[in-house]
Amino acid sequence: MTVIDRQAANTRSREERARMEAILARATPAEGCGPAIPVAPARGACRSVTPQSMVPDAKDRTGWKAEEMGWRGFKAAAAMDVFDTLAMNAARRKQPPPFSKGQVTVARLYRDLVERHDAGGMKLASLEGRVASGSGTGGDFMDAFLAEGDAIKRLRSLIGTGVAMPVRRVRPGARGGKGARAILDRDLADAVCLHGRSFRWVLRKHGWSEGEKNVVRCVAALRDCLDRMQGYPVTRKNSSLTA
Repeated sequence: MTVIDRQAANTRSREERARMEAILARATPAEGCGPAIPVAPARGACRSVTPQSMVPDAKDRTGWKAEEMGWRGFKAAAAMDVFDTLAMNAARRKQPPPFSKGQVTVARLYRDLVERHDAGGMKLASLEGRVASGSGTGGDFMDAFLAEGDAIKRLRSLIGTGVAMPVRRVRPGARGGKGARAILDRDLADAVCLHGRSFRWVLRKHGWSEGEKNVVRCVAALRDCLDRMQGYPVTRKNSSLTA
């Protein structure tokens, strides 16, 4: 083996070691979590949360209070999503989170509904086979499945078919060139809420430059989407989309 080959092998070894260390670091439960929570690479990054439960208030016989319920004082682990990452990054810059609690809640509701509904489609196919053979009705599951589908349709109708990043209102130099394509509200919401993509990924996917101004526009557009999904009337200001 030549010197160049050895150097290349050492470089590959260091890169692989760094990659594995990064995976293990993301898979390790956050500080304060219970010792029974394993290191699980498939789980991905997680954050520590303090479990709470509503219990009767001894000082007020008619009232209730929230009480920490962590096992032996330990915290639980919750998988992190893109909104946790955005909030942590903002905290490092000593800035408020880019999205309100209500916006994050409806984004996670949308994600959970879609994931559960997609998984339920396979179960529904299995149930239909059993119904055809007379082995059961599965009516309760079908009712819940249809109700979830209606809820998803409603949220998507609130997202609408608008354009989050219209090409014509942004100078070619600001949007990244002639290859930039319009970013629809639905594409933006699905990429971030359902698939955990970054705003820069969305911009790059549509041929836009990943500059801070374009990221800010995407954040503002997603805020509008999430507000509409909560039922708030939102009128997008055209001036916020010009460069």
